[in-house]
Amino acid sequence: MMGTKERAFARLVNVSLEKLVPADHFYRQVERTLDLSFVRECVQPMYASGGRPSIDPVVFFKLQLVMFFEGIRSERQLIRQAADRLSVRWYLGYDLDEPLPDHSSLSKIRTRYGLDVFRWFFDAIVQQCQQAKLVWGKELYLDSTQVNANADLDSLTPRFAVEAREAIQRHLTALFAQENQGDEEEGGESMDAPMSEGSSNTGTCLQPTSLPVALSQQEQEELETERSMRHDWIVEEGRQQREIHGLYQRSADFQISTTDPDATPMRLKNGGLHLGYHTHYVVDGGKRRIILEALVTPAEVMDNQPMLDLLWHVRFRWHVRPRQITGDTKYGTIENIKAIEDAGMRAYIPLPDWDQQRPPYFGPSKFTYDAVHDRYVCPNGQLLHLSRMEYKAEKVEYRAEAATCNACPLKAQCTPSNHGRQVHRSFHANYLERVRGYQQTLAYQKALKKRKVWVEPLFAEAKDWHGMRRFRLRRLWRVNCEAQVIAAGHNLQQLLKKRGWGRRPFPTDAICASFGLFWMLCSLTFARKISSFADCLSFFKDEEVRFPLC
Repeated sequence: MMGTKERAFARLVNVSLEKLVPADHFYRQVERTLDLSFVRECVQPMYASGGRPSIDPVVFFKLQLVMFFEGIRSERQLIRQAADRLSVRWYLGYDLDEPLPDHSSLSKIRTRYGLDVFRWFFDAIVQQCQQAKLVWGKELYLDSTQVNANADLDSLTPRFAVEAREAIQRHLTALFAQENQGDEEEGGESMDAPMSEGSSNTGTCLQPTSLPVALSQQEQEELETERSMRHDWIVEEGRQQREIHGLYQRSADFQISTTDPDATPMRLKNGGLHLGYHTHYVVDGGKRRIILEALVTPAEVMDNQPMLDLLWHVRFRWHVRPRQITGDTKYGTIENIKAIEDAGMRAYIPLPDWDQQRPPYFGPSKFTYDAVHDRYVCPNGQLLHLSRMEYKAEKVEYRAEAATCNACPLKAQCTPSNHGRQVHRSFHANYLERVRGYQQTLAYQKALKKRKVWVEPLFAEAKDWHGMRRFRLRRLWRVNCEAQVIAAGHNLQQLLKKRGWGRRPFPTDAICASFGLFWMLCSLTFARKISSFADCLSFFKDEEVRFPLC
């Protein structure tokens, strides 16, 4: 007789999630490893003292970690999967018949917290990794990767139109606000009041570089003031300082996406063009590969621009003293190398090949610098003498005589100019020579090989398993929040491995059983073939006898 299953569900009685979730479950290990109660202290000022109780901030960040571990791309999908997963309900602290938060609440909570709380969350996990001795701090590796934005190229529109519309909206909002306030605002504070000292970004900047005494005192002060007020990429959340671009303009300077205004066009390796961002990592050189800093910038920002801010933040925030800084060729600017070397660290960074910028003519490497007489010698043996010094660009120009160049048989390979070949040398060229000396050492070569297998696999894991191939959120501060959660999740995985998760137990019983079997077989063999001490001697002397394989 065929049976049929009736769908009749009786109410469960005396059933607890503590009994249903296994004792060795993954989320139990996460709960034992990471105590998120510190989040409540961080966000306490953002809530009123009375009113309806909100969603627990700890639950919000636990949901973010579940999204990371499960590779979920949507908050709707996150709530649906968490609703029918006993282990996730146990981790969140919600009972079987208790409704989970609505997916829209997660977006509102993220907006309430902002990026600072997510950075606090990331720093707290790094601090626990440092307390667990997972941070080595002797070597730092920097790299970045391209991440597609949640926007399409068809959403690009002229920037001036969008900025004009936003300016008009801000102006109208300010006018209506003044009308609503009435005469009560006459003696109040101006809307265009300057920023307070606490909101200034100049406090964490580097000291201005000392220049050769050739400019006037006023010009030196203006130049040093301009450099001392350099753009702080971490404080500005990776936002580009578009006011000081100069004559050179990118496509992002006159086009903006209406879907994600912070995403900018980027050229992919396969030749395609997408809207996207750059995700920057600073990774510790220890075997756990702890991510010490993560930052997302628009794709128009070059990799070398936020490098120093990331490096100083890691060095002073975590009190590490790295001996070497390793990056690829994109970080090899004179400013970065000089700052690293002046700080007592070694810059293991490949230098760009400037000869490729002048095909088919001789590059700067073809000219030999004579430090004794302060001049250059060209490939034909002619001299290039000091012509002028460009103090704002911090470089010296050396030029050959026009008549000598025009009569040179190698002129067609050297320069198309009739005024003589010129070569520029930086004021800080000695730092570049020092880095070129590193390139011959074994430590430099090992560092470059290690960088390929140290940072790039982290980006591959984040893209393949945790959804960083394309950001699901929009706007720069939101994608920074997403990147902070991904980096914090990676560090938490390393902390779990340190606490024993994923480690196979040592097979003690199997080894003991194998050793006992081996001893028994050897005993039987000797007992059968050796009956006395004389037989034992003859047994070992006989070359034809071999021990059986046990």
